[in-house]
Amino acid sequence: MSKPIYKRVVLKLSGEALKGKQGFGIDEDTIYETAKEIKKLHELGVQVAIVVGGGNFWRGRTSKGMDRTTADYMGMLATVINALAMQDALENLGILTRVQTAIEMRQIAEPYIRRKAVRHLEKERVVIFAAGTGNPYFSTDTTAALRAAEIEADVILLAKKGVDGVYDSDPQENPNAQKLEKLNYKEILNLGLGVMDSTAASLCMDNKIPIIVFGIEKTENIVKVVLGEKMGTQLKEE
Repeated sequence: MSKPIYKRVVLKLSGEALKGKQGFGIDEDTIYETAKEIKKLHELGVQVAIVVGGGNFWRGRTSKGMDRTTADYMGMLATVINALAMQDALENLGILTRVQTAIEMRQIAEPYIRRKAVRHLEKERVVIFAAGTGNPYFSTDTTAALRAAEIEADVILLAKKGVDGVYDSDPQENPNAQKLEKLNYKEILNLGLGVMDSTAASLCMDNKIPIIVFGIEKTENIVKVVLGEKMGTQLKEE
């Protein structure tokens, strides 16, 4: 097998990626298949940190009439459910993991401490970051950018469900939409392509963190990207 081109990665998994063909919640087969691919990365010597979303349970920004701060905190708790499910799947495969949460809940996870997270990675443990940044008004994409900067990750792997990269328009609405193979951060911000929010894109631009956006319908894509196979869209500085 080829050698990985990255040593330390942040894998961003949306909540939608964990619900499989279900309309809601966690599909155990899907999360197990994803865990098997993460195990392959681990066996290749790649240090893996995971940021999970919570959209399979709750999306704070789509709530109607609810206080935005309350809705966002509910979304953060949804990410903890997904993180624990991913931890269970990985440990059933023999991979040591640690869940770190931005909101303290010591009975089930460690509080997020950057130095401890880095040490866990160096000891070949998979680290799962949950509860977003711990603050309302910030997405889990922003969490992925922030944690990647803090732990000095080589790349953010933005695994998407329903799309295999970044397009110049919505491919579900425009059948002639063109996939873009490469973009720089300023293009993401100026074109408003919706691949990630502006706060996350700005963080990546300021810290020169490359991003690869790819589809996760085929979970093996996670390993292929780390081995250098060209797919999806690469986002990096000019």
